[in-house]
Amino acid sequence: MRITTSFDYAATPEDVFAMLADPAFQAAKVEAAHPLSHTESVTPKGEQTEIVTSRVISTEGFPDFAKSMIGPKLRVTETIVWSRASADGSRTGTMTIAIGDAPVRMNGTLRLTAGGSGTRIDVDGDLKAKVPLLGGKVEKAAERPILSAIEKEQEVGAKWLAG
Repeated sequence: MRITTSFDYAATPEDVFAMLADPAFQAAKVEAAHPLSHTESVTPKGEQTEIVTSRVISTEGFPDFAKSMIGPKLRVTETIVWSRASADGSRTGTMTIAIGDAPVRMNGTLRLTAGGSGTRIDVDGDLKAKVPLLGGKVEKAAERPILSAIEKEQEVGAKWLAG
């Protein structure tokens, strides 16, 4: 299942990336979703920056078929690797979201560029659930939480940048 979305921040690409690469921001964005527990790390790797967040969430509110497969809680690990900045401050990134021990994963690309109200981030991902007979249902069930997490990050980021 393809997941694409875009959002804007009222700040320069340099300021937006500085926020994204701040471990305190990563903690704030994860905490906004009220996980049971979480960790985050930001690691420079040569000319790239790797950002990893991991959160344990409750499966309360998930469809019954999903809860029966994964239990009462689930670990979601997001890994983003950003490139170095271009002359105009733009960056590209790769994203992987691994959902617990389930055979559910999202791989995609990110693009951070000047645009919109200051900086635009485009997300383009492919969500796959390799579950016999139920793959499509699992993907559909995972789509809304993934989009909600992206929306929550944008909301937290806008407040962060506003001071």
